Amino acid sequence: MRNEFADNLRTEMLKANYRLDADGHPELAERSAAVAQRLGVTAPITLYQAAGGLGMNAMICHLPGEAHIVFSGPILATLKGAELDAVLAHELAHHRLWDMDDGDYLVADRLLLAAANDPRAAFSHAQTARRYRLYTEVFADRGALVGSGDLEATVAALVKTETGLPEVSASSYLRQADEIFSRENATTKSLDHPETFIRARALRLWSESDPSLEAWLTATIEGPLALDELDLAGQHRMAQLTRRFLAELLRPAWFQSTPVLAHAQAFFPDFTPGSKPDESLPDELRFADSATREYLCYLLLDFAALDRDLEDVPLAAALQWSERLGIAEQFEKLALKELGIGKRVFNKIKKEADSLLRQAEVRS
Repeated sequence: MRNEFADNLRTEMLKANYRLDADGHPELAERSAAVAQRLGVTAPITLYQAAGGLGMNAMICHLPGEAHIVFSGPILATLKGAELDAVLAHELAHHRLWDMDDGDYLVADRLLLAAANDPRAAFSHAQTARRYRLYTEVFADRGALVGSGDLEATVAALVKTETGLPEVSASSYLRQADEIFSRENATTKSLDHPETFIRARALRLWSESDPSLEAWLTATIEGPLALDELDLAGQHRMAQLTRRFLAELLRPAWFQSTPVLAHAQAFFPDFTPGSKPDESLPDELRFADSATREYLCYLLLDFAALDRDLEDVPLAAALQWSERLGIAEQFEKLALKELGIGKRVFNKIKKEADSLLRQAEVRS
């Protein structure tokens, strides 16, 4: 079955494209072999030019042990030297990735795509497939830089392919990309390839071994923590943040009553309160989206009202936490609505929060 599929694909490739054989295009074949050697790709490579007036592009059709690269539009006539190396290397980097770890990345790619296209798929499945593809392109761009050995040529290839211009200034475009990020914390809106200005800046930072790259790239590809836009990995991250948040909220001994701990263990059966401060947690949560901020408000409210024997102290703690997370106004409105206490009583607890918490610490 697998051999039949591979043979049918080879036949369809020949029917739909012009094959760029080594005897007719020796320079292109030599360039392709040299790039493959730089990337450690040993599979035989077959090159094609697609028929029709499509825009400039290149794509790889993967078969185990074979790499088939299809060029479309006037890309071969437009790109020069190391620029063409970069395009070849980008496509071969896909092949290299899909061959790594016994094909696990290829299997993941196909499974995620199939899950996202299933009628029963949740938004998280589509989001996971999308972000996997975006990060795959970042990997392939790095392969393009390794294969060409030239940052400006790699960026120029990206810009030429995107714009169709025969001549571009890569250094100017890199400055343009930096200017964009000096004006705003841009995030990708694309479905499968990050925007060119993101890819160009990511390449420059990677070429310079910039220590900020990983955090910047995650923020740019995934954006701020958004409860309604979580992928599968994001769901796991949100669960871990929730666990850390509850561990920190319930770290004071006075808060660890039997009803409170039982409720926390309904979230996480093996839950235990924190033993030392989680210093980075507030910063990780402070810039969440509106849905996540609302979720945090309800978590605070839930534990503030859980154990009546603790009187007003949990609400005082929740008020302090809402200040630390920058959601005080939102939490106050919610608490007044849901707790059924008057504004005067609420304001008294708010005013005395520090004192209430100090007294509770002394008693515990």
